[in-house]
Amino acid sequence: MAKALKRKSGRTVGKLDITFLSFVFILLTVGLVMMFSASYAFSYQRYGDSYKFIIRQAAFAAAGVVTMLVVSRIDYHFWRKFAWVLYGVSVVILAVLLFIPPMVAGMDVKRWIVVGPVNFQPSEVAKFAVILLFSSLIAANGKEIKSFKFIAFLVGLLGLVCVLVVLEPHLSATVLIFTIGIVLLIVGGLPKRYIFGGIGAGAAALVLAVTTGLIGYGSDRIKYWLDPWQDPKGLGFQTIQSLLAIGSGGILGRGIGQSRQKYLWLPEPHNDFIFSIVCEELGLIGAIVIIILFCLLVWRGFTIAMRAEDKFGSLLALGLTFQVGLQAMLNIWVVTNTIPNTGISLPFFSYGGTSLMILLAEMGIVLSVSRGASLEKN
Repeated sequence: MAKALKRKSGRTVGKLDITFLSFVFILLTVGLVMMFSASYAFSYQRYGDSYKFIIRQAAFAAAGVVTMLVVSRIDYHFWRKFAWVLYGVSVVILAVLLFIPPMVAGMDVKRWIVVGPVNFQPSEVAKFAVILLFSSLIAANGKEIKSFKFIAFLVGLLGLVCVLVVLEPHLSATVLIFTIGIVLLIVGGLPKRYIFGGIGAGAAALVLAVTTGLIGYGSDRIKYWLDPWQDPKGLGFQTIQSLLAIGSGGILGRGIGQSRQKYLWLPEPHNDFIFSIVCEELGLIGAIVIIILFCLLVWRGFTIAMRAEDKFGSLLALGLTFQVGLQAMLNIWVVTNTIPNTGISLPFFSYGGTSLMILLAEMGIVLSVSRGASLEKN
């Protein structure tokens, strides 16, 4: 007989989903091992300390795990009251970011905000803000999802964030946020007549942004994606080195720690292109295992979403899980040159302390939803 979810002092008291938690821990552990392997040469060359990156990443990972477990004990409905506040804050930060000088001299890219020793990308906050607000609005206005006025309102909210992110410019984050928003609309009950029109309009806007120069680097990236050997020592260098790393790994890989490309050949071996080092050291089999782990995480997250006690929890769990799966897929497509290089990190693997903490906190929310789901199914 189904039991109602019990709540006490804002805390959920059901059992969290151990299967989902296990996949998170496995990916996090493997990610830390591979991040250290990919980073120690670059870390030593840059700072004279091979352990600088891994110590920082491990500290954020530990703090993130604690945050995840704490968040998993908080009733996920608690975050709903902050949906508009978080969305507003993310829009303001994204707007302010456009007037801040770039972190890297000579690069007209404004993606980071620095606060003391910590730097973070506002687009990370914007992803969660869109998922939270859309889940709340769609759940509260289920019957209005077929209303053109309501759909236009949601698309306007989504479009505002996407425009601000594309102006950074950050193409991959724009695609990620836009896709998540559209998926939540579709799952929420968006009429079929609007689906293809919306996707077509978004794709047209993206192409227009690239071809008109709104995204200044877009056309060059497409050009060297099609043929990186046009500029093997310049814009095609990273892609070429990534493919060399992947190819040299073979079936079984060179072994953990045995990568050659990470010795200052492959740019960003510990960040956006860490999956290339994974392929070189673990081979095709290791790469497939990691892809399967991401698929299992997404499958379990979707299972939690389908078993959630209400529509808000279902959309929230689905959106957060879909974000991880889509981001992992886009990253793997980039490093294998399946799509142009857009600068996107691999969840649980790429270096970045604040983004890892945000990711683990989001996984804590999915676990909070699972507490209600587990009780409902007992």
